[in-house]
Amino acid sequence: MATLLEMRGISKVFPGVRALDHVNLTVEQGEIHAICGENGAGKSTLMKVLSGVYPHGSYDGEIFYDGTLLANRSIRDSEAKGIIIIHQELALVPLLSIAENLFLGNEVASGGIINWPRAFQMTGELLKKVGLDEAPTTQVGKLGVGKQQLIEIAKALAKDVRLLILDEPTAALQENDSQKLLDLMLELKAQGVTQIIISHKLNEIGRVADRITILRDGATVSTLSKAEISEERIIRDMVGRDMAHRYPERDSHPGEVLMDVSGWSVWHPEQQGRQMIRDAAFTVRKGEIVGIAGLMGAGRTELAMSIFGHAYGRDISGTVKMGGKVVDTSSVTKAIAAGLAYVTEDRKQLGLVLDEPIVRNITLANLAGVATRGVLSRGREQQVAEEYRRAMSIRTPSVFQKVVNLSGGNQQKVVLSKWLFADPQVLILDEPTRGIDVGAKFEIYSIMNELAAQGRGVVMISSEMPELLGMCDRIYVMNEGRIVGELTKAEASQERIMSLILKNDGKAKVA
Repeated sequence: MATLLEMRGISKVFPGVRALDHVNLTVEQGEIHAICGENGAGKSTLMKVLSGVYPHGSYDGEIFYDGTLLANRSIRDSEAKGIIIIHQELALVPLLSIAENLFLGNEVASGGIINWPRAFQMTGELLKKVGLDEAPTTQVGKLGVGKQQLIEIAKALAKDVRLLILDEPTAALQENDSQKLLDLMLELKAQGVTQIIISHKLNEIGRVADRITILRDGATVSTLSKAEISEERIIRDMVGRDMAHRYPERDSHPGEVLMDVSGWSVWHPEQQGRQMIRDAAFTVRKGEIVGIAGLMGAGRTELAMSIFGHAYGRDISGTVKMGGKVVDTSSVTKAIAAGLAYVTEDRKQLGLVLDEPIVRNITLANLAGVATRGVLSRGREQQVAEEYRRAMSIRTPSVFQKVVNLSGGNQQKVVLSKWLFADPQVLILDEPTRGIDVGAKFEIYSIMNELAAQGRGVVMISSEMPELLGMCDRIYVMNEGRIVGELTKAEASQERIMSLILKNDGKAKVA
């Protein structure tokens, strides 16, 4: 098999950080090559070097593509050579149609006039290739994330792609959408399209990758053939140690009931007559980690957000007790005062102010804690941020670093720091390890255990059942807005959880 791409000795330095340190990567024509590594290992930076986001001259080392030295000055240069990157954050314009998005900047035009009939015809052909049957005039913002991801691939095909780079393509997708995308990758491989995939999902890598290159701390650790790929080997090379125990051990001694939710019902904020949560009831004890399991759309996030300051829903009814006393959680301010905190599943949109530094984000939920008579103390703010940077092992040269520049795992630690500084009694974590690597996951799990050891209550919502089974003392199972079962750690298994879901919904399907 001929070599299509060779990156030799690639180094890239940002202020205070060496992101890449003499990285080597070889990709063969027609293969699917995976790149793995912890958050901050340099995976996305390496692909941005390749795709021209970081132009020639801003890095050290050489890139050979099809045997020729590559010197891309821009993304347009790389796209002209058939190198297309699809970033984790999709680059579609929601208010434009599918056709307009597919040919944006690459219009089907003659003499400055767009040929719309030809554009619509080509759009239909491209959509067929990626398994979609939407009309070319459909507004992209009205489609789900899974379909938008396929449209991004169709957009790449419109540019005569030879090397397709996918950065965490399934991070925001549910299981069946992920499988569709992986199937499409295998179809494109059969058509001769070479692909590079960055992913934390080791089962997906094992399914589609021909080879895998592992990065650690900005350097190449190993390149494995398909026969050598195993989760144990990947994890060992990623984190520099064996992880026989993926979940830290914890002595669990739950105490008295800390939080008691009863009769909780929530209606859809816009759709009249649609009830999202139906008479939900659950408890959380001191020193306990409680899991909430369920399929996509079961109502887990709606339950959490509605309890935390009525941040979701309308006509909310029910009772929340903290320490046996009824509390008012009808606004975010009141929920925080009652001792609640909520770490959203979407840290970038709802959990952080990305363009602000770490120090501002950490103190955001408890400004009174860094103020005197209503006046912020910048010195106290910096002191608090430094304490959490050390305690949470946030990898950054400075607490004045903008949060947008941090890896996913470190961003999640900033969100956790923000809420811990608010000193909650019960911390609700919604998909706390989504989009972060196995090493950072272990750190998040350890923080959860420490919170439980302090006597706080932790509620963990997760789509990864092994994670719930490995971390939780009890698991509540949700389906269609109802809590349909409760399992102790000894009783819980993936089979028992799915049995409860399917038993309570004859229409439910396992993705």
